[in-house]
Formats: sequence, structure tokens, C-alpha cells
Amino acid sequence: AGSGAGEDMRTEISTAAAFVTRLLRAAGGVGEEQLRCFRECLQEAMHEHYKHHWFPLVPSKGSGYRCIRINHKMDPLIGKAAGMIGLSHERLFQLLPSELTLWVDPFEVSYRIGEDGSICVLYESPQPGGKVAKQLESRTSCKEEWRIGRSSPSKSYNMMTVS
Repeated sequence: AGSGAGEDMRTEISTAAAFVTRLLRAAGGVGEEQLRCFRECLQEAMHEHYKHHWFPLVPSKGSGYRCIRINHKMDPLIGKAAGMIGLSHERLFQLLPSELTLWVDPFEVSYRIGEDGSICVLYESPQPGGKVAKQLESRTSCKEEWRIGRSSPSKSYNMMTVS
């Protein structure tokens, strides 16, 4: 069953790698051949990194480990793949959003651009075993927490009365 786990994450990994590649393509200045190589290198790096951290039965387990993050620091996996095509970290920071979080979990790949951006789902597939609704519910609430914690209603809100 060793290789089985690896097979299962191909869709999630290729979705995530294709997304980062699209961001690079949109920024311009990187050739198609380079982009293709970047995507393949990134998929390879992610596959290696996630190999023993992929739990389809408990999709949120290891989520932090699999999270790809650019936040004033370049994610090592993206950095590694970019290095293969000769892109420096400086260049990457120019091409990619300065704040990017990408969650690569079994059955769901989602991202957020900017610290206060909304979370967008790139890929979602039903979970075997029919626990889908419950699972998604808990996932959403756990991702929403950072938002709720951040935005308490402003004090001026109470003073806006309609006369």
C-alpha cells in the first residue's frame, strides 16, 4: 500500500502546481517551456514533501505541513522549482502575490491571496464514506476562524442611528 497513498494525491498536487504556474504565466516574462518545467518540478517536490503526510481518512491532519505559503518569505517548494528554471527568489517575489497561502489537502485544494482575502476552492471532491457535508462544515469553520478573530465589529457601528 506504500505507493497507493502517493497515487491518491496526484489530482490535488497537479491542481496546486497548475495554479501557481498560472500565477507565474499571468505575471508574464516566463517562457512556456520554463513554465512547464516549473510545474513538473513543483509537482515532484510536493509529492516528495507530502509522501508521509497525506491522510485521506483524516484530511485536515498535517494540513499545516502541506500548506504552501509566501509571506515575505518564499515557500521552499516553490523556491526549489523556480531555481530549476533559473528564477531567483527576488524575481519570484515580483511575479507572485506577496501574500499567498495554498492549502493542499486530500479532497480539497484552496487558496487565499492577501492576509484578509477570501478563501477560494480550486478543487473539491467528495470524500469516500459519505461524510462529506460534515467534513466540509468543519473545514470551513476552521478556516473562517482567522477571519472572525480579526474583525470584531467596529465601535462606530453602534452610533449609526437612523433619525
